[in-house]
Amino acid sequence: MVDCIFCKIIEGTIPAKRIAESTNFIAFLDISPTVAGHTLLVPKKHSTNLLDMHEALGNEFLEFAQRVGTGVVAAMKAEGFNLVLNNGPAAGQAVFHTHFHLIPRKSHDDVRLFETHTALTPEQLEAVRQEIIRHIT
Repeated sequence: MVDCIFCKIIEGTIPAKRIAESTNFIAFLDISPTVAGHTLLVPKKHSTNLLDMHEALGNEFLEFAQRVGTGVVAAMKAEGFNLVLNNGPAAGQAVFHTHFHLIPRKSHDDVRLFETHTALTPEQLEAVRQEIIRHIT
């Protein structure tokens, strides 16, 4: 899609801190993270939301989310993660290309999803990216 920021990231015309890729999905760090390691999982083929995404991608997505989630949890020394989908404007979707937020969590981290944001310098963001990549198998 011409004006879709995620399509431009997938094409490589807009830079992103990419951490993993599969045949049909890409993972990159969120530019306005809730916490360090906040990652977006995005199908390469444009779809507006989950209801528009091709259903045959479901199994591949789960495998991709497991692989990336395992790496993010290990790299961030997290105890778990939230996998969040905002599906449609009423649910808070702001970019209309299907995407899932993988947010590493620790006990008592006081994170309020989509209210808490962590400012990271480009250098910190790159260090987080490198650490996650080291942990993705």
